[in-house]
Amino acid sequence: MAHSRTVAMLTRAAVLAGLLLSVAGCVVEPANPYPPVPAPRVEVIPPAPRPAAVWQPGHYQWNGRAYAWISGRYVARAGGAHWVRGQWERRGREWVWVPAHWQ
Repeated sequence: MAHSRTVAMLTRAAVLAGLLLSVAGCVVEPANPYPPVPAPRVEVIPPAPRPAAVWQPGHYQWNGRAYAWISGRYVARAGGAHWVRGQWERRGREWVWVPAHWQ
């Protein structure tokens, strides 16, 4: 009787270990609460209003309910800095909008 109990316990332990090992390789990411960002719109870039102006392309911005298109515009050049375009960056499991800026 003791032998059959030991075999049953070892069998249960082996099955449990197998289940744990099969689940250990699974990665479950939480659902992204935001829909995918739409493809950028095609913009016709007008002539620069002055030589020091830099074109800032349009982009989508989340307004709490949906993505809203923010049209491109010219911005003034700041000294010897260079313009860094705004972009979506993945930070961990989230996507964050990093606005355009001078660097």
